[in-house]
Amino acid sequence: MASTSPEHNHRQEEGEEATEEQAQLHCYHVRLVRHNGRRKAMYSPKGNAKEKAVESVEFVEAEPPSHLRGIVHRFLELKTDGVLPNDYRFHALPDACTYLVFDQLHAKVTGVSRLRAVSEEFNLGRAFHFLNIRFLPGVWQGDLEQVAYGMVDTPYSGELPLIDINRALSKKDFVDQLPILSELVEMLIDRKLVAPNSVTEKIFQNLDEIHSVLDMAAFSELSTRQLQRTLKRTTGFTPHDFLKVVRLQQALNGKGTWSYADQSHFIHSFRKATGYTPGKYSRKFDV
Repeated sequence: MASTSPEHNHRQEEGEEATEEQAQLHCYHVRLVRHNGRRKAMYSPKGNAKEKAVESVEFVEAEPPSHLRGIVHRFLELKTDGVLPNDYRFHALPDACTYLVFDQLHAKVTGVSRLRAVSEEFNLGRAFHFLNIRFLPGVWQGDLEQVAYGMVDTPYSGELPLIDINRALSKKDFVDQLPILSELVEMLIDRKLVAPNSVTEKIFQNLDEIHSVLDMAAFSELSTRQLQRTLKRTTGFTPHDFLKVVRLQQALNGKGTWSYADQSHFIHSFRKATGYTPGKYSRKFDV
């Protein structure tokens, strides 16, 4: 019997799943429209995916008040309903956003964080309760060297009153926590630690027309060198990595597969970013 190479098997697997991936991407879009019931924002990133097999984990998100919508994408709550039988692995999707994280079970554990250009999994244990503020890409104006990557799991030692705010949030319902979170954002605006980013705003306003880094520079009215400096300073990403993240997020929203050369290229890029093909990802996670 003739043998096949690993490369052949890999190509065959991608080919067999190509049709399924198109159907799964359509499902992503349908679920989002049914959930929101209103028109989506220009860039609406999905920061995480919830395992379908774990029903005792609650994930809630809320839009910010209208005057903060150029700064904040969502306020988020992630918590367990009781103690899980096994550790929960949180699958974080790259989104180019900056987060303020509050661990409601440990008042001193809070901080500012962001994700890399590929998905990461964090072990949250068997019981947890987190509140997050997800800032839109590029709006964080503070020192990026003081921003952690990935999971926030150590006591905060910075100058912001995050520990006091974490205590003030404690034991309140999510809806009652939202005004406190909004007041924190307003304080950060006053301190000029967050502000609208005109470059990323222009990119998001023209997503359907952007196919390359050159396109991003043109719509931003910057040279490619200026775009490199601006995105690296305000988002932590190079233009190439920023575009990869935006492409992935558009695909998760059921859009943007046009930006890939073909279906096989899309599947390969999706697998590289998330560790899964789109079909396997859809079967394992709700996004």
